[in-house]
Amino acid sequence: MKLETEKIENALLITPVARRLDASVALRFKEAVAALIQQGETRLVLDFSRVDFIDSSCLGALISLLKSLSGKGQLVLCSLNANIKAMFALTRMDRVFTLCGDRNEALAAIEEGT
Repeated sequence: MKLETEKIENALLITPVARRLDASVALRFKEAVAALIQQGETRLVLDFSRVDFIDSSCLGALISLLKSLSGKGQLVLCSLNANIKAMFALTRMDRVFTLCGDRNEALAAIEEGT
């Protein structure tokens, strides 16, 4: 699972380089982001601008990552397409995760949560 990372101020911007985050890559995705958390990164922005589709296994991975921060960090998602946003709304996960329109909005949300 390839991830592009970029440190911007006090946050780590993570961009999955995959069109689909489904059961075939969910575990590797979760492990890759979890490794960054274990290295001390606690203010994360996941940029889904390159992702067209996520399934329930990826949603489960995101929930696991949020739990691994144990309230001692932030996980903000941005650049979700309409289908992914609809899935978050349908599962009510839009109430659990902070969803932002783009990376600038997400970085601002990280700063507000400081």
